[in-house]
Amino acid sequence: MIIVLKKGVKEAELDSFLDGVKKRGFGVHISKGVDKTIVGLLGDTSKIDPEDLLANDVVESAERVSAPYKMASRSFHPENTVVTIGAGQAGVTPCTIGDGKSVVLIAGPCSVEGEQQLLDAARAVRKAGARILRGGAYKPRTSPYSFQGMGKEGLRLLSLAKKETGLPVCTELMAASELEYFGDVDLIQVGARNFQNFDLLKELGKAGKPVLLKRGLSGTINELLMSAEYIMANGNENVILCERGIRTYDGYTRNCLDLSAIPYLHRVSHLPVVADPSHACGIRWMVPVLAQSAVAAGADGLEIEVHCNPEKALSDASQQLRPEEFESLCGKLSKYAAVEGRSI
Repeated sequence: MIIVLKKGVKEAELDSFLDGVKKRGFGVHISKGVDKTIVGLLGDTSKIDPEDLLANDVVESAERVSAPYKMASRSFHPENTVVTIGAGQAGVTPCTIGDGKSVVLIAGPCSVEGEQQLLDAARAVRKAGARILRGGAYKPRTSPYSFQGMGKEGLRLLSLAKKETGLPVCTELMAASELEYFGDVDLIQVGARNFQNFDLLKELGKAGKPVLLKRGLSGTINELLMSAEYIMANGNENVILCERGIRTYDGYTRNCLDLSAIPYLHRVSHLPVVADPSHACGIRWMVPVLAQSAVAAGADGLEIEVHCNPEKALSDASQQLRPEEFESLCGKLSKYAAVEGRSI
């Protein structure tokens, strides 16, 4: 349920109203905008009549929210959420996602394969314009015989690359038991195969670090937002949604990038939306086209795989751009972003 408070409500009046709501067993989510304050009630509000709330002097209006997700809903939080990555660290250049002023590029190799491989890629993507370095230390693979990542050593190398380049790092967490090793990770990625791993999502809610939440291979928009709700309901509102392509009946690409999800998510949710054209198609030459399309559709950022020698990559070789291809793409993306007054 959403309660809009009257303009000019004093803090003492607000506190008194919230105390009364909490005593009835409801959680509250407060969103203070320029013109109005919105209080979202969390819990079973089926027995509350919105008309009864209007009897309170501080309440302007009250209505039920039909969407099953509450905290992720734009109705609860009309203003866009801006997530800051990498703040408060010496030598690291922080960036914000969702401010409407820029398109943030998250780039790097699919997998961390070694020190030189990662450092070369990190230097290349930073030079081209990336703001966050991505690289998989742990790799969920369809086949148990495929390269599974370097694990803790991969995390160490990501920290080394961050120290050298000043880029915040993004990598995937596969199990809550590994969270203790992610202290130097700035943006924790939840992959498509784990997007409904609710125990993991709860732990990420308690951890408080920014989370990049990918849509599942067959996940609906509502399921994606409900997964975000798990993280937010457990205390972490720094969630970024990622459209990475869904599985369809046709197999000419690895997945099908749902571009319509980007404007739709922006309409129903206040959370930033990032697109992953690399996993969406799995074909190197298609990645730039889909990246430009995603920016035109309003994506707040892009996650793109870049490898200095993709032919020898240990995972996803066919979809990783070479550094010169990524640099060329950055130039094109700048023009697309500039149309809406944004920058790369």
